Amino acid sequence: MDWLNTAWGHFGQTFFVQYFVQPVYLAMTLVIVAIVWRLRAPGESFWRFATPKELYLHPSTRTDIKIALFNLLVFSSGLIAALWFTPQVTVWALEAMGGETARETTLLRGLLAAALLFLTQDFCRYLNHYLHHGSRFLWPFHAVHHSAEVMTPITFLRAHPVYTALQALMISGLVGLAQAIVLVLLVGQIEAWVIFAGSWAFNAYVFFGAHLRHSHIWISYGRTLEHILISPAQHQIHHSSAPEHHDKNFGEVFAIWDWMFGTLYVPDGPEALTFGIGEADGTRIEQPHTGLRAAMLGPFAEVWEEIAKGTSFDPAREDSTP
Repeated sequence: MDWLNTAWGHFGQTFFVQYFVQPVYLAMTLVIVAIVWRLRAPGESFWRFATPKELYLHPSTRTDIKIALFNLLVFSSGLIAALWFTPQVTVWALEAMGGETARETTLLRGLLAAALLFLTQDFCRYLNHYLHHGSRFLWPFHAVHHSAEVMTPITFLRAHPVYTALQALMISGLVGLAQAIVLVLLVGQIEAWVIFAGSWAFNAYVFFGAHLRHSHIWISYGRTLEHILISPAQHQIHHSSAPEHHDKNFGEVFAIWDWMFGTLYVPDGPEALTFGIGEADGTRIEQPHTGLRAAMLGPFAEVWEEIAKGTSFDPAREDSTP
């Protein structure tokens, strides 16, 4: 089982930062943007279309950059990476359930297990995202990401380290346990390719436009496919402060979870979006994260206030009592 501890290795621990700057992903993003530019704005210069200065010189983007650099330092320290221990949770759970069976891993069984693992991992990401929106004790840290007032690919790295750490712990526990159950039920001799298949599938999803989830470029998959997969446009809607978009489209890869649990929003066409934090009724909340200091320290003060009030989980984030 030692190989399982390194099976996710690079992907599980540092993927979410490193894919952002890898040349192959950046090059593919530019190709997609170039295609969209040729189809929608051929009379405008490419760089003007791809990187409008009113977005990239916006104060919110400057805060994005500061938070991103700070997070890169935190990640390089290994503090967050150490919390991605999904394989170890899987090992513990497998041992608790009696370990591996003697069945041979057939190709069909392996493919089925790989598909179920990928779905399980994605559902855990959906659940983690939903919980961070619904809990008054988790939301202040995730709100750092949602307080971005303009969207650029740099916004991807606008995240509070506590949110990243909590996400790592939650995902590692949930996915690790689910992996063990699926592996025991469907796979006998556990082979590396079964584990890696989910990573390859997620990399493929990222390769084809995930950078544009946080951007001004509207890319929709159409109403039918957007009931199955989350498009860049749907994630942009997730960041919208409009009341009809409030707490919608939590999914990472698949839209089926949002569809199943009533949080799916499928647009009929391009929509004018206003980004930032808003109440459920659409009331805009003044930017609480005007710089790195406010973004890093402000959430702790908010959580302390919530602890003092004794509030509990509430998907609508309205005042509640224990």
